[in-house]
Formats: sequence, C-alpha cells, structure tokens
Amino acid sequence: MSDLKANVQETKNGFHVEGYEKIEYDFAFVDGVFDVANSNLADCYKSWGRVLAVTDKNVFRLYGAKIEKYFKHYNLELKVHQTSIGEKAKTIETFLEIADSMTEFGIIRKEPVLVVGGGLVTDVAGFACAAYRRNTNFIRVPTTVIGLIDASVSIKVAVNYGRYKNRLGAYHAPLHTFLDFTFLRTLPVAQVRNGFAELIKISSCSHLQVFDLLDKFCEQLIDSRFGRADGSSTDVRKAADTINREGIYEMLKLETPNLHEIGLDRVIAYGHTWSPMHELIPETPLRHGHAISIDMAYSATLAKERGLLSDQEHRRLLNLFSRAGLSIDHPQFDDDVLDKGTAAILKTRDGLLRLAVPSPLGSCTFLNDLSPQELKDALKRHKEIAKTYPREGAGIEAYVDSSDTGYTDLETENLSVENAAKEAGVLPASDTIANGVYGMKGRINGHSGPNGIKAQA
Repeated sequence: MSDLKANVQETKNGFHVEGYEKIEYDFAFVDGVFDVANSNLADCYKSWGRVLAVTDKNVFRLYGAKIEKYFKHYNLELKVHQTSIGEKAKTIETFLEIADSMTEFGIIRKEPVLVVGGGLVTDVAGFACAAYRRNTNFIRVPTTVIGLIDASVSIKVAVNYGRYKNRLGAYHAPLHTFLDFTFLRTLPVAQVRNGFAELIKISSCSHLQVFDLLDKFCEQLIDSRFGRADGSSTDVRKAADTINREGIYEMLKLETPNLHEIGLDRVIAYGHTWSPMHELIPETPLRHGHAISIDMAYSATLAKERGLLSDQEHRRLLNLFSRAGLSIDHPQFDDDVLDKGTAAILKTRDGLLRLAVPSPLGSCTFLNDLSPQELKDALKRHKEIAKTYPREGAGIEAYVDSSDTGYTDLETENLSVENAAKEAGVLPASDTIANGVYGMKGRINGHSGPNGIKAQA
C-alpha cells in the first residue's frame, strides 16, 4: 500500500513538483494459510464479502478443494481464475486474460486480488493488478522456494515481451504476503534445488550465519524440502526455519531502501550478470537456479583471481553448489557468451559492470574495472576448476521442463508431480495429475502439486 505526499511550487518558467511515496506492506509466517483454523487471510476479505483468486492450475488441482472449503467456512464468495504460468506463458496474453477476469468479477477499487502460486504467477498477476485502473491491490501467497524466499521480497512485477525477460513491468507492492512453507511438501526436489541457489546468493554475499547452515545441512534441506517433508528431523526443521526467516529478512533489508532500483549497485544481483544468457543460449534452457549458480561460481573464481576471496572460501562455495546438485559450469559458456552477456548487462547497469562478488564470504564488493581479457582468462581457469568436480561441474536436473515452461504434455513431469504429491499425502494414490484432480485438466507448471517457479533478477 502506498501514500503519496507532494507539493507544487511556482518557478520562473513554470512549476516544480516534488513528491514522496510512502510504501508499506506486511509479511506473515503462517503454517496452513488455508486451514480453517487460521483466519488471517479471511480477515483481509471480510469487509468485501468475496474473493477473486488467481492461481496456477497445478496449485488448484492439489489445493483447490481446500481453498474452496476455507472461504466457504468464512462465508466468502470465491471466484478462481486458473492459469498456466511458465516462461512460455508469461506473456501479454496471459496478463490480459487475468485483466478480463477482473472485469468480469467487477473488482472494486482497493479491493485486493488474491494471488496464489510461484514467482511467475505473482509476477504476471501482480502486473495485471498494477495496470488495472493503474493501481489495484493484491495479496500474495507464494508456494515455491523462489516464490517464498526471493520473488516475495521484491515489488517488481512483469511479463516477458518478444524475446526479452521482464521487458514490460512495474513496481507494485502487495498489501500483504503470507509465507506458508508447508506448500514445499508437494514441491519436486528439482524445484527445491532450483530455489536453494537463491539462498546461496544472499547468504554468501550478506549473511554468513545462513551460509554456514546451508553448508551444514545442504543435502538434508533439499531432500526434506526444508524440513517440511514427513519424518524430517528437528535439527533440520530448526535450521530451515532460521534460514528462511533470516534469508527473507536480509533480502528485505537490502531491497527495501532501493525498491525502485534507482541504485544499481545491488548485492542481490550476485549471480545475475551473465545468467540471462545461460537461460537463453542452450537449446533447452537452464533453470534459473542453475543459471545463476554458474554465474555465481564464475564470479567467485574472478574474485579469487583478484585476491578478494581466499582459496579456502572459493572452494567452500563451489563445494556447496556441487553438493546441492547445482551447476558450476556449462559447455556453452564460452568467450562469445561472455562478451554478449557483458555487453547486455552494461546497458542495464548504466555503462558499468557493477559485478557483485563475495569478499569475504558473508560480505560483498563490486567490480567495475575488469578487462575483457581478464574475464576470458578467469573463464578458462574456472572451466579447469569445474572439471575437478563431480559431473565436471554439471548440475542435476538442470534443464527446464514443463514445470518451468508451461508446456502441456510432458509425461515424465506429470509423474514427478504425482509422486511428490502422493508422497506428501496431498494426492490420493488412485488419482493422477495427468487425468486432472478435481475433474480439471490443464498444464503442468512447477509444483508437484502446486506450481512452478523461475525467479527473475
């Protein structure tokens, strides 16, 4: 929610306007946001008596009955707009479909739209809210690791346009964000790993305690879906809760003084310099988490070569990427990609590289004076180092599938979705995702139940 304060003064040739916008929004941790015992979300809609919810089809397949029961319990009329959200469906067309539903619903100014899903869902629906009557409120319920940890923190909303990611968008804060980590019980391990990269990003540059916990519990955190899977140990759950809370808090402290990205030296841009190229160059694109991991690992090698990161810290960081099953290198990351990525990011960052690197672990510095030859020499050295790691630096399940793209007919991903949902006890053994739970059919997008995710820088 925002509050604009402004004044107007006469000048010799006309007028001068000066305004300041107060932006405020809340986060609440809640387990079981759609459990009828938790009235937090319903309380936001009591004065309206109804709810327009935008969610992805996979989320509604698994949680639709629960969502409907929840709002019925609180005597709130519910209309659900289901959408297929993936990078291929993160378009103006999807944006307009959501706007059409808002018109059909008759959304009233200041009445908040409920947005439930991963970062892609909140991006597109948030942009629709930003554009609808130029400013329509919304409430976020993220359902993936990246959605919870990374996308929920920012007020950036956008759609892809042409061949460019997030080319059309806005800065639009939600009224409220509910953080419910129980959604991770139905998230495929590949998507948990995808989000793990964002936690390495923020901790290695700004929060050593969180990095230490990620390092200590790495495999257990991923396998247990951050302590939310049945049978998770108390120690892992406690570590996960600390990581999640401190990671989000640190992101907020870094992001909130610069919500509109007026300042371009951004700690949270670590790993986001050449990563867009890694998501675009391969015939089958890399997942966002793997793309930024390659970028982070290479940037760390640059820092080591500069003497900004010790050999021990560098090895510790790369070891963590490898243990998490994240990519350290890619065969198509070559001098040409390096040159193209550098040229592109210089336009975005106003002519300076502004390369965020850890120095030392838990802190950050920015590099602007790297020559093209130094970048290429470091890449050669980085590739030599990557070959000494398991899989020669390749990641596990590194490439996008239907959970990321919005494609409809990937049988393998359907099985992944079903298995994770059944494992969590959300989907009955007799039901299948492919046939559509609750009698609905649609595209697979991310969650092994609820949605998919691919965060944006």
